[in-house]
Amino acid sequence: MHPSMDFGVWVAAALTLFIFSFLYKDNPLYKFAEHLFVGVSAGYVVVQQFWQVLWPNLIEPATAAGTPDRWKFFVGGLFCVLLFTRLFPAIAWTSRYTIAMLIGTFAGLKVTGFSQAEVVEQVRATMVPLWNAADLGGSFNNLVLVVGVITTLVFFFFSKEHKGAIGATARVGIWYLMISFGAAYGFTVMSRISLLIGRSQFLLDDWLGIVRF
Repeated sequence: MHPSMDFGVWVAAALTLFIFSFLYKDNPLYKFAEHLFVGVSAGYVVVQQFWQVLWPNLIEPATAAGTPDRWKFFVGGLFCVLLFTRLFPAIAWTSRYTIAMLIGTFAGLKVTGFSQAEVVEQVRATMVPLWNAADLGGSFNNLVLVVGVITTLVFFFFSKEHKGAIGATARVGIWYLMISFGAAYGFTVMSRISLLIGRSQFLLDDWLGIVRF
């Protein structure tokens, strides 16, 4: 057993144990680690956004000599400032102009991209050959895919009561939905377990030196 002599490793180990203490019950140590994590994350994001977004896209071009149409950057800066008026109830309503501009611009720029990625490409992905004698495995996969798409869409078709053939098809769609949700949940659990394994390796190897991985 060779514990680490690095002060930073001891701090990280202590914070890890503080988080694990929540398994017993909510306590001040867990709250301290939680608040520290949220605070450090917020501070890091603010600094990162300033130097990677605000500085190169607004401040630097607005203050650089010879920048064409500099007034556009000052208008953008004004909209940024209006967001902070939410801190003052008397003039908080002015921030709505910036929020409306952000939502409208984002919707206009992203609607085509989302339509292409979320609708067109997914529809295109279901247009597959159902039978290929040279590739029986691929044919089976394609058949399962197409049946799943059709039955799931039927399940979400509420204009007609789910009885008879429509009801039977919808029940098949439910099976597809439950399998997909179960797979997604299982993947989420495994990803969390991998995080736990990583923290356990850190405590046993980097901190205590009991087990070397």
